[in-house]
Amino acid sequence: MTYKTYNEDDLIMLSALQHYVFCPRQCALIHIEQVWAENRLTAEGRIMHEHVHEEGNESRGNVRIARGVPLRSLRLGLVGMADVVEFHRKGKDLWQPFPVEYKRGKPKPDHSDMIQLCAQAICLEEMLSVSVPSGAIFYGRTRRRLDVSLDDALRRETEDAAERARELIISGETPPPVYEKRCENCSLMGECLPKTAGKKSLVKRYLERMVKLP
Repeated sequence: MTYKTYNEDDLIMLSALQHYVFCPRQCALIHIEQVWAENRLTAEGRIMHEHVHEEGNESRGNVRIARGVPLRSLRLGLVGMADVVEFHRKGKDLWQPFPVEYKRGKPKPDHSDMIQLCAQAICLEEMLSVSVPSGAIFYGRTRRRLDVSLDDALRRETEDAAERARELIISGETPPPVYEKRCENCSLMGECLPKTAGKKSLVKRYLERMVKLP
């Protein structure tokens, strides 16, 4: 099977996939309009990631731990960074990559976190010419690692998310707001205004009435 490959200048951020699956409008606000706002949740997540990256690389028996690993996939057109990649010894000169993504909260009802992890694995496979069948997500709230099997179904979801996120970003168009319960935990709630942005402002309604006057 042959795949399309992208140039270095055409790569999108790997994090866009997680943003897109969570909410296409959030993805557009961040990756098209370059809007970002920090709340308590994102601040806690940022601090967690910084702490992980600052710990540096280390070895623990038959496991080597690399932190802040740069990633790239020309096949999916992605660039980004893995929080942690564990390399498990499988032989004298054979090491099995095992990506670990760190998240502040708890497991989500959607696959956004798993898709982000799977995209990291696909990048590692392309960069190192090895198979990466599994990885894990560490959730700060539960203080537990969730092992994730990177099966064919999840890989198809990841490839589809990469394609759709790319199409959205290239379009340069931000989808209209739609309020859902998940909006309450979004750091862009104040910029997105999902409860009000879709309604006509009082000024706009006033001007429309004035135009209609004889």
